Amino acid sequence: MSGFSLDLGPLKEPLGFIRVLEWIFTIFAFATTGGYVGTSQFFTDCKPSPIPVEVHFSYPFRLQTSAFKIPLCNGTQVNSTFLQGDYSSSAEFFVCVGVFGFLYCTATLVLYLGYQSVYRQNTRGPIIDLVITGAFAVLWLVSSSAWGKGLTDVKSATSPDYLVQLCEPQCKQGEFPSMGRLNASVIFRFLNLILWAGNCWFIYKETPFHKDPNQQAAVEDTAAPGP
Repeated sequence: MSGFSLDLGPLKEPLGFIRVLEWIFTIFAFATTGGYVGTSQFFTDCKPSPIPVEVHFSYPFRLQTSAFKIPLCNGTQVNSTFLQGDYSSSAEFFVCVGVFGFLYCTATLVLYLGYQSVYRQNTRGPIIDLVITGAFAVLWLVSSSAWGKGLTDVKSATSPDYLVQLCEPQCKQGEFPSMGRLNASVIFRFLNLILWAGNCWFIYKETPFHKDPNQQAAVEDTAAPGP
């Protein structure tokens, strides 16, 4: 393999430009989900002033481990109550796909920008790139669907409307948890799916399956060392 030679030219082509977009949006995808911490709130309807109850939960959304206590109006507290549901599998799967997608984008960008001649002259490079990119497109579809369902369930299980049912009629609804980051992850999952699936076409154009046989033979003759 020839030495590293930086060439920013591929960034002006769809192959490199889309890969940069994938690199950016994969970061946003797993960053908006991983590390999330939310708080749901409701009140016990005591006199003279209601008592707030805060329920904390976080990624990876093993809600059954999130405990909280509901105070009684006489000042005592009941035993710990736990949220219901375990949505860690879909959340961790989604984040895992994002992290590995980020690593793959980083590796291929180094290849595109530093070893472009090797990538284009060797037919195995584009073929392997096409297979892996197609696999990531499928993974984005599966993980996004799973996390979309998981996020809906997380919202339902942490909603104050649902939590007040645990101590009716003495409780009333409080503030809903801020779900801005998680809602953003829904947008980024669809963007990643579109980018990775669409990029398969541009990578396919670099493979010998799309190139003209005479053009491919000329490239190989040029790459072959002289006598």
